[in-house]
Amino acid sequence: MKPKVIKTRADYQAALAYLETLMDAEPGTSQEEELELFAVLLDNYEREHFPIGLPDPVEVIKFRMEQQGLTRRDLELFIGSQSKVSEVLNRKRSLSVAMIRALHIGLDIPAEVLLQEPGKRFPARRMSKPLRATKTVSLTPAR
Repeated sequence: MKPKVIKTRADYQAALAYLETLMDAEPGTSQEEELELFAVLLDNYEREHFPIGLPDPVEVIKFRMEQQGLTRRDLELFIGSQSKVSEVLNRKRSLSVAMIRALHIGLDIPAEVLLQEPGKRFPARRMSKPLRATKTVSLTPAR
């Protein structure tokens, strides 16, 4: 199959089927180069036609808590009092700019995710950097 810009659903399906035939390409071969090219063409089409929206900010906070073994009490350092943490996690209080800044810096959650109102979405686009579970956080306040 000759590589070309994918414009239609039929082009997409054909390119996807062709990509599958290249999956066993040996490293350093022309087939491997063709595999990479078709992967880029398919990725471009998918970004345009199947965009992935940003995740819900409260769900991201809960996910990060689970990843790092944090409790609601640990979030007080970033959000404020126990009641504020409860209200945020139960969607009764929106995140303030100070909370967003603290969660972004302290838990490495992308600010663009935290800026959304829970249940509402910014226009779909890919996140600038993926969530990482490898970063550890010091929960002691800086002096």
